[in-house]
Amino acid sequence: MAISLGKLGVWQIFTELNPDLAVELEGLGYGTIWIGGAPGDLRLAEQLLDATREITVATGIVNIWKYDATTVADAFHRVDAKHPGRFVLGIGAGHREMNDDYRKPYQALVDYLDALDAAGVPQSQRVLAALGPKVLELARDRAAGAHPYLTTPEHTRHAGEILGDALLAPEQKVVVDTDPQRAREAGRDIVGRYLQLSNYTRNLRRHGFTAEDVTPPGTDRLVDALALHGAPEQIAEGIGAHLRSGADHVAIQVLGDLLPGYRALAAALR
Repeated sequence: MAISLGKLGVWQIFTELNPDLAVELEGLGYGTIWIGGAPGDLRLAEQLLDATREITVATGIVNIWKYDATTVADAFHRVDAKHPGRFVLGIGAGHREMNDDYRKPYQALVDYLDALDAAGVPQSQRVLAALGPKVLELARDRAAGAHPYLTTPEHTRHAGEILGDALLAPEQKVVVDTDPQRAREAGRDIVGRYLQLSNYTRNLRRHGFTAEDVTPPGTDRLVDALALHGAPEQIAEGIGAHLRSGADHVAIQVLGDLLPGYRALAAALR
């Protein structure tokens, strides 16, 4: 990949991100900020880049059903011209349960990539949200790589075998809290929401979890894997498991107080 993401980044939903936080995260040494649920006008990405000096900004993801490819391509060129080499466009097909017009998502992704090609958005600066083998192959062949969400090191290992030399940048939720019950409650509150979405539950079943595990709100075993908790050093070990399994970069999503969590983890991850 032409753009450097660094080994570790930050993933937060777009409503929680702002320029001041971006400056803090850059100062802590994180390599990339991933904008969850990114608006397709890319104005927030531009604001985060304006406020910082070197950190990469990526969308994780722009939903292809919400924003047409021409609009997104125009926004990409605006941002990239202003901040060359610092922006990555992540796109994905979202979820059947959350998009009324969800038909043939694989073909929709192909068509969207065709439109981005026609608009001159380089393959080296785009990634796909990918879980299953078919979309992982598409990410390998038509993008710089894949940005899987709600996965484990077991999935990372499997995805890496498909992607080969292409980028693999999974997301990992964490709760910086040494009280297991309190941390698990915080993790389950978020993880349980995703267990309503069939693409996630199918993927988790493919990689070692049972029907009971993925039944909302999720078993302790599932929650502990998808929302690591404990002292920063314990969490750092869990993040390292993705890297040892073949990830090029891990996008860390802190659940709870953001800055204290990212500060504690930055020290442990050094």
